[in-house]
Amino acid sequence: MSIKFTNDHEWVKADGDVYVIGISEHAAEQLGDVVFVELPEVGKTYSKGDEMAVVESVKAASDVYAPISGEIVEVNSAIVDEPAKVNEDPAGAAWFVKLKASNPSELDALMDEAAYKDFAANA
Repeated sequence: MSIKFTNDHEWVKADGDVYVIGISEHAAEQLGDVVFVELPEVGKTYSKGDEMAVVESVKAASDVYAPISGEIVEVNSAIVDEPAKVNEDPAGAAWFVKLKASNPSELDALMDEAAYKDFAANA
């Protein structure tokens, strides 16, 4: 599976049988310098669209929504300790959570990279 994006600027990428989730480069740029990240607890379950994390920058605080439904199986505590990593590598090392999907077909409703680039360019 390639990377998929939401209208709320989260990205999702398959990593074996779990899905890695983070915020897009566009979102990180719009936020400015990230100073705080709050992540959910491992084992918590979310439905698509639920608020699951918070990211705060010098400009604003923003919720991060679950792009698909499922259970959190791992969180990236490195970005809690060093929130600036979100600005440095939002689509790589600064992933937020890994989630075991309860309904992987929800991914079909998300945008591919080309569609997201068009969306972000007009956001």
